[in-house]
Amino acid sequence: MPNWGGGKKCGVCQKTVYFAEEVQCEGNSFHKSCFLCMVCKKNLDSTTVAVHGEEIYCKSCYGKKYGPKGYGYGQGAGTLSMDKGESLGIKHEDAPGHRPTTNPNASKFAQKIGGSERCPRCGQAVYAAEKVIGAGKSWHKSCFRCAKCGKGLESTTLADKDGEIYCKGCYAKNFGPKGFGFGQGAGALVHSE
Repeated sequence: MPNWGGGKKCGVCQKTVYFAEEVQCEGNSFHKSCFLCMVCKKNLDSTTVAVHGEEIYCKSCYGKKYGPKGYGYGQGAGTLSMDKGESLGIKHEDAPGHRPTTNPNASKFAQKIGGSERCPRCGQAVYAAEKVIGAGKSWHKSCFRCAKCGKGLESTTLADKDGEIYCKGCYAKNFGPKGFGFGQGAGALVHSE
């Protein structure tokens, strides 16, 4: 049976959408005037629309409602945002809280993921943002220094002994070979006991 005078229904207002006023998005038809973000009412187009089920949003409101939350998930370079969109009428569903494992035999890998590694110098937790790896261990950037002179180290300028790290100069003075011909520099002859 023919559909006389009828057409596709608008995904927002459910009225008939005629060809001249039609905007299509993911198989649904909308009036140009109805193709608006459900939260902030901004006009949408193919580059700014984000679809969730039958609902349409601008990318900003979609991110606030359904995107990740917390530090580092803002809207621009260097932005730190905790905005969940309450000012726009978005109701946020909180995810269930983290429950750590109670398995006493968890693997070393699982323990590192669930918790954090400890800095050998200060004994405090080392997180990814402050982590430097040297001598097979994770260190804080501020603790990654020579144990003797306190000079800041890099992975290419360190030497390790018995779990401690040293600059190459202090390592050579304290643990290097001793006697004639083992000085520091070209042609140096140092006698040390």
